[in-house]
Amino acid sequence: MRLCVAIPCFFKNVDFCEAIRRVAELGYDAVETYDWRKLDLGAVRKTLDETGVELLSMCTTEFKLTDPAYRDAWVEGLRESCVAARELGVKRLITQVGMDTGDAREAQHASIVEGLRAGAPILMEYGVTVMIEPLNTYVDHKGYYLWSACEAFEIVRKVNHPNVKVIFDIYHQQIMEGNIIPNIVNNLDCIAHLHGAGHPGRHEMQYGESDYKVILAAVDRAGYTGAIGLEYKPTVDPIESLREARRIYAN
Repeated sequence: MRLCVAIPCFFKNVDFCEAIRRVAELGYDAVETYDWRKLDLGAVRKTLDETGVELLSMCTTEFKLTDPAYRDAWVEGLRESCVAARELGVKRLITQVGMDTGDAREAQHASIVEGLRAGAPILMEYGVTVMIEPLNTYVDHKGYYLWSACEAFEIVRKVNHPNVKVIFDIYHQQIMEGNIIPNIVNNLDCIAHLHGAGHPGRHEMQYGESDYKVILAAVDRAGYTGAIGLEYKPTVDPIESLREARRIYAN
């Protein structure tokens, strides 16, 4: 399983390019981030090229898909993010779908589907995949609409476009639905990326109730060819935490 470092989790007060260099020194070849607007895109691309590290994913600028009134803003933000992605060589964008508006869930579900369909031509133009993200509503994201990975798979299948997928965060889904291995391996056609952290606490993957060695081995056997992003709050020095993650989980 390819490991990917979510830079904001480990290098909060470090220049982004310097963080890429530190990750490369540790033996990682993939990173991800959230708000690309904070980056010097030219400098980041130069650093990626120099180190051989790939920027696997970053976020869209807008997260409101549950409300049709914000659809045009989401689509425009998607285009801006695709332009930045092309400059950085990024092939995947993460988008959250927004808060529960209080409308019927059927209406919000339909709004998400239609918003993603509206963005599909842009994704095709730039060769980028957008990934909707189910999040837990018990601990970290109260009021968020899309808590179920199973509903996320339904949305992706309704959109029925090769550039619209799910990012499956094992931490969030351990909290909300469990059934981790079957939900991943039976829906690989819908999943473009994984995230991991230990629950409870959202710390290192080995410090939680999920056995990530078992999970990742099962996902590998099922034919998953993507990566898992390390997206947790380290309990020790970040460099030591990343070094230990490679020792435990790198193939």
